[in-house]
Amino acid sequence: MNAPKETPLTSQYLHSVNTRVWSNGRHSVRCVKVIEETWDVKTFCFMSEQPVMYFFKPGQFVTLELEIDGEQVMRSYTISSSPSVPYSFSITVKRVFDGQVSNWLHDNLNDGDELAVHGPVGQFNSIDFPADKVLLLSGGVGITPMMSMARWFFDTNAEVDMSFVHSARTPRDIIYHRELEHMCSRISNFSLHLICEQQLVGQAWSGYRGFLDQSKLDIIAPDFMQREVFCCGPALYMSAVKALLEANGFDMSRYHEESFGATPEDIEQDAIDQAEIAVSEEEALSRDDMLEIKFSSTGKSVQVAPGETIHAAASKLGLRIPKACGVGICGSCKVLKTSGEVVMAHNGGITDEDIAEGYILSCCSVPVSDVTVV
Repeated sequence: MNAPKETPLTSQYLHSVNTRVWSNGRHSVRCVKVIEETWDVKTFCFMSEQPVMYFFKPGQFVTLELEIDGEQVMRSYTISSSPSVPYSFSITVKRVFDGQVSNWLHDNLNDGDELAVHGPVGQFNSIDFPADKVLLLSGGVGITPMMSMARWFFDTNAEVDMSFVHSARTPRDIIYHRELEHMCSRISNFSLHLICEQQLVGQAWSGYRGFLDQSKLDIIAPDFMQREVFCCGPALYMSAVKALLEANGFDMSRYHEESFGATPEDIEQDAIDQAEIAVSEEEALSRDDMLEIKFSSTGKSVQVAPGETIHAAASKLGLRIPKACGVGICGSCKVLKTSGEVVMAHNGGITDEDIAEGYILSCCSVPVSDVTVV
């Protein structure tokens, strides 16, 4: 029997694909799908024009580079998808009252739109803290890194006993509700526990009510003392969870929480305060105490006082280096250092490979000698 003749269409799909692997840095991506998860939460799915395998550690995040009202804005969001679906990644965003970026994304980002992202980065992840039994605790949109972890364990048939506990305001605010129930129905090592703070008129709800407390924790996960705990949610939620665990004598080295550090407003005010302090310090310092920072791409240089960061030096010259977190987490302020020495107190926003090549995070790198950066 003769083999079917190859058609041009068949040949197109048999061509080899030049696939790249995702690494920390700046990447151009295109929004390919927008999913309405709840009345005020949307998931945005991204891909690259050239195939890219978006592998990351479940729980890590990316930083979006956006232009809003003529200004460049950076904002970090946890990846909600799993690296087990490698050719795309997703973020899930809740609309927030007066939220500049979240509301802009909800109102403006559509299928086909392109933007730049930085990452992936983050020390909060399930790969670096392996365990046979995990307790995944989340509140509100803090469910996103927990969903990434759960999806990864589910898709890879991992032998991990998962207790998934999510707290929402009302039943209609439960994100990924159907998918969570599906996962729970398919495997025996996934137990789902949903807690709703309140129940609105006309809403049917037979699950837990109120807040996560000692009695609920004892019922939901009586063996919680033997589990690796991952937590994400509003600051008050995480504080309450930590207090609950500490009161039980839990080994807090097995507790991990998601945190992007200070809010943008706090960072901005801190920068203003630091600038005022720097001015007064400079007036008191002699010329010999100052260090010179050169930016070779512009030919500009500036004298800085001991303790000032590379990012602060750039700001004095009017040079804008992107920055989102300000505490060495997001990696968006990465620059190449060609000479000199710095002390870099980062929080996972840069890889060992980047450091070996001479890259530093300008927001948390303090020079200890004259320095030149690109």
